[in-house]
Amino acid sequence: MTDFHAIIPAGGAGTRLWPLSRQSAPKFLTDLTGAGRTLLQATIHRLSPVAKSCLVVTGSAHAAAVGEQVPQADVMVEPSARGTMGAIGLAAAVLQQRYGDVVVGSFAADHLIRDEDAFHRAVRSALEAAENGYVVTIGITPDEPSTAYGYIRAAAAMGESAQSVLAFVEKPDVETATRYLASGEYFWNAGMFIAKASVLLQALEHFHPEMARPIDELAKAWDTPERTAAIERYWEDLPAAVIDRAIAEPLAAEGGVAVVPAEMGWSDVGDYSSLAAVIAPAELSHGVVPGGEPQRTFISDSPGALVYAGSKPIVVAGVPGAVVVEAADVIFVTQQSAAQEVKRIVDGLDDAGLGYLH
Repeated sequence: MTDFHAIIPAGGAGTRLWPLSRQSAPKFLTDLTGAGRTLLQATIHRLSPVAKSCLVVTGSAHAAAVGEQVPQADVMVEPSARGTMGAIGLAAAVLQQRYGDVVVGSFAADHLIRDEDAFHRAVRSALEAAENGYVVTIGITPDEPSTAYGYIRAAAAMGESAQSVLAFVEKPDVETATRYLASGEYFWNAGMFIAKASVLLQALEHFHPEMARPIDELAKAWDTPERTAAIERYWEDLPAAVIDRAIAEPLAAEGGVAVVPAEMGWSDVGDYSSLAAVIAPAELSHGVVPGGEPQRTFISDSPGALVYAGSKPIVVAGVPGAVVVEAADVIFVTQQSAAQEVKRIVDGLDDAGLGYLH
């Protein structure tokens, strides 16, 4: 099997799932579905059969918690946030220093995948295309005209599983998404990227030498006593960028990106609506408690209600699609139809004098 090493960027506050997810306890460290493991633990678990190692890149605020939750993984503490390109680029460069020109792959720490066998098949197909010099993404076959995701436009087949990528497309409106779905040429962009370390870093050098050179120098010093000095010299002035725009989009225009389509029950669990969609209807009818604790809810005439009970019983009547979350410091009530408004509400907590709830 290809010498494959997984990179797992673990950052962000997941504010659309507040107060379940917040700066002090982001969603990747949380068991949102009562499955008995956090999203990060689930990510490491499904990658273990296909990856030789897993490297979690996270900030200093969460490094200790990450180490406790996934002691089998390596942890890289990102000096400061520089976007996914900085985190993935540095991790890829460090892995190249340690193991040579291995294949690396980036996978979000806070996504859910129901069909792990399908995920493993997709990764193995992506490894084959990566060995041929492509940056490869795993595209999710869409089942609805969603406006919540970016899209990947695919073209000709490249062997049994992969297709060439024509372009990455920003989140569309409903009419455009409907056309994408009908065409069969588009896939959801789940943010998974697999490539040889050299291919990834050469693409970064090609499109953003101002990032590639400092990252290369820092990687050389990372496992030495010179790390602290190198961080001050090379990281602090590094521009912030996301990997999609820094590498994937311009490289696709040059024919250097491939996509492996997959149907694997993927969700980014990005808001309360998508969270409710991954929980069994029978569980929704009784409320949901992370970790499988005894449920203390009564739901009547409220189909799809999503309830996280805490110290008090919660009763919901006549509110379809309700969302009720009792946390230690706040009770939050909304509806799934307002899922995209949660971030705006959280951003306004400071103005309301409730900034401590972040």
